[in-house]
Amino acid sequence: MANVLPLDKRVNVVRHLVEGASVRATSRLTEVSIPTVLSTLLRMGEGCDNLHNLLVRDLDIREIELDEIWSYVQKKQARVTAEDPAEFGDAYAYLAMARTKKLLVSYRVGKRDEANTRAFIADLRARLVTIPELSTDGWQSYPVAVGQSFGGAVDHAVIQKNYTKKGRADGQRHDHRYEPPRDPFITKKTAHGAPNLDRASTSHVERANLTVRMHVRRFTRLCNGFSKKIENHRAAVSLHVAWYNFCRVHESLRVTPAMEAGITDHVWSVQELVERALAAEPCAPPELKKLAPPTPAPGEKPSAARELPNGKGWLRALPGGKSKPSAPPRAPTPPAAPPARVGTGEAPREALPPPGTQLDLFTWRPKPRQLDLFDPP
Repeated sequence: MANVLPLDKRVNVVRHLVEGASVRATSRLTEVSIPTVLSTLLRMGEGCDNLHNLLVRDLDIREIELDEIWSYVQKKQARVTAEDPAEFGDAYAYLAMARTKKLLVSYRVGKRDEANTRAFIADLRARLVTIPELSTDGWQSYPVAVGQSFGGAVDHAVIQKNYTKKGRADGQRHDHRYEPPRDPFITKKTAHGAPNLDRASTSHVERANLTVRMHVRRFTRLCNGFSKKIENHRAAVSLHVAWYNFCRVHESLRVTPAMEAGITDHVWSVQELVERALAAEPCAPPELKKLAPPTPAPGEKPSAARELPNGKGWLRALPGGKSKPSAPPRAPTPPAAPPARVGTGEAPREALPPPGTQLDLFTWRPKPRQLDLFDPP
């Protein structure tokens, strides 16, 4: 007979993992061996990927924020040698979150390079049916990847944060383990389309990054709970995303992000998540669909839009652009004659002729006498 872990034990293991317990702590608390905990994590990670591909698709979401959260596998990047496997070192988790619905729309784990950035943006594009407004940080691969996946059907704003290598404001010495001092100035610029720069921000997804570090032990800084294999790291991220979307009630929404997005109608328990994930069949990622302009808010008129040929996006009429007519140009005022110097007896200089007057350079004029010390002859 095969040694199968009972359902209540699996649920108990998953409940500890999603609350930030390490693998060894979960093994001690649930009385389940470490290999069994890891195998349960891998099966749940694969099932959560299938659930995400099956349910998180065809989304009508306008504002989306993107960011990356850093971690590492086996050792930090500075200690990686040429003999180590390619998976060792930095392992970034790309996250795309809906600003108002708090739903984690897309995610990807890998190196912070152009290939993973393109794959992450392509997966995000396949799950949407509405022209989004993306907010990203200053990572250089984002504009190229967004332009290739979305074409002309996107509004993309880049939020560039200016860091400095100077000391902290309180005079303390900089600690390399934590974030360097931040310059209070943040630069926002348009990369594609016409985003609303007043609402462009990455603060919400950065708060979601904090939730990841609090609920996934592998992302906790300055500890020995880091991942030893990239497969376990990816499974932990997949499990957290599914638990965050379907099981965790968001404090500001009072419902789960999946309920706010209209994907489900109730809060999933951890047991329901385990049962659905283990029973989920392999599901391919969604295919691309045409993006439509966003639906106007109640009481607003829909903006004029026309689809460009060959899938090049949309030609849209954006609000704004109307301003008061400028005043008619006025003739320039001729410069006034400079005043006479006080105490020198110098006569005031003649005013300059008006513009366009031809000057006679051969006309001789006697210079005025500056000071008479003697009587004239």
